[in-house]
Amino acid sequence: MSVQNIAFVAAETPRAQEALRRLKHRYGHVPPDSADVIVALGGDGFMLETLHAHMERRPAIYGMHRGTVGFLMNAFQENNLPERLAAATPVKLHPLGMRATDIHGITKEALAINEVAMLRQSRQAAKLQIRVDGKTRLEEMICDGVLVCTAAGSTAYNASAHGPILPIGSNVMAVTPISAFRPRRWRGAILPDTAEVVIEVNELDKRPVSVAADYTEVRDVARVEIKERRRISLTLLFDPEHNLEERILSEQFSP
Repeated sequence: MSVQNIAFVAAETPRAQEALRRLKHRYGHVPPDSADVIVALGGDGFMLETLHAHMERRPAIYGMHRGTVGFLMNAFQENNLPERLAAATPVKLHPLGMRATDIHGITKEALAINEVAMLRQSRQAAKLQIRVDGKTRLEEMICDGVLVCTAAGSTAYNASAHGPILPIGSNVMAVTPISAFRPRRWRGAILPDTAEVVIEVNELDKRPVSVAADYTEVRDVARVEIKERRRISLTLLFDPEHNLEERILSEQFSP
């Protein structure tokens, strides 16, 4: 891609801040609101923060790894940055839209790039009902929780909950139980990205549940509606040798 103006943003860690100082000095810097591309310095958590912070304008974002986990980041290197950006491969991501209604009838909406996760709030397991496109698929699941993730988010919390890793461009999303007690043998589902998932909480007073869409949390929820927002398109840039599709494919064969 052709790049005229670059903005640099960084996590608060010393390593990321030092990289920020050096890159600004070397390549110059414009405000993120007027940049052709934003270079994010940090780890995957900071990449998610950057994507959310610029959700309205949606510039292309190129991450360089200066954090802990760097699945969504390119390798850090000071040299030849304009050339790397010009040769980078764009990957389009579409977030999940969450609409959560709490026990008082108050509704909150949020977007999730990785996942929408429901979790029990107390010592007692949650009891959840799952509907897909208006049809009840699970009348009741007794569990610690459940999550719905995008392909990009399938290598994060979803993977630690033993959910499937989804290839980018597969046009599917995963529904993964978290420590399910009943039904014991249900391991989740893979749904088309056009599906609407509705999760309702049974025994609201006795078994409170919270929900989080990336950084937005709602407590004491009664009902959560989840659907991919296809009209919202986010662009990540990757070096050709560190393509996200290849990383996700390789992750499926990791020991």
